Parts: sequence; C-alpha cells; structure tokens
Amino acid sequence: MHELGVVIEVVKTVEEFVRANGLSTVDTIVLQIGELSSMIPKYIEDCFPVAVSETMLEATKLRIEVLPGNARCTSCGKVYGVLANEGRCPACGARGGELLSGKEFLIKEIVAC
Repeated sequence: MHELGVVIEVVKTVEEFVRANGLSTVDTIVLQIGELSSMIPKYIEDCFPVAVSETMLEATKLRIEVLPGNARCTSCGKVYGVLANEGRCPACGARGGELLSGKEFLIKEIVAC
C-alpha cells in the first residue's frame, strides 16, 4: 500500500505551507483524486489519521473529491467516461481515446481556521 507514503508527503507539504504562511491550524485538507490514478480514496482515508498523528495537523479533517476519467475519441471526437464505457467510445465503439482527465492527485484546498 503506497498510499501511506503519499499521504505522509501530503502532510509534509501542508505543514510547510502552514509554516510559510503563518497559519496556526488547518481545519480541512481537500484532495482531488482521479478515478484512473493509482491512488485508492478509501486507502487514503484510512492512512490519513496515521499520517497526521502527533503532527500540527492531528485535528485536521480530510475531504476527497474523485475526478472522473474522461477521454476524447481519436476517431469521432466524442468525450466520454472511460470507466463508465469500459474504455470504448459510446458513439463509434473505438478504443484508445486520448485521456483528458482521471489521473490527477492534487491538494486542491487547505482550509485554515
């Protein structure tokens, strides 16, 4: 489970941001995770309490927004949901579209108190 290492890096990044901006506490961290990324939101949620334990973020809440995996068909140009359509364009049936979104892993927001 590589999620723990990733969450620990998120915690370090947020702590650096807090110190650099003179903040005292953080209420919520908002992450955006693409549904096609290698990160599993449930595992991220499970790792978060361990990663923030005994840090300045111990009381911080985590919110995760899952971003859809979308692709543009290279044959007909239609934009479609990759998972919902099992990787096949619903308009023409072609496979192998150009990936537009879904691989993201971002710190979207740090909500300070």
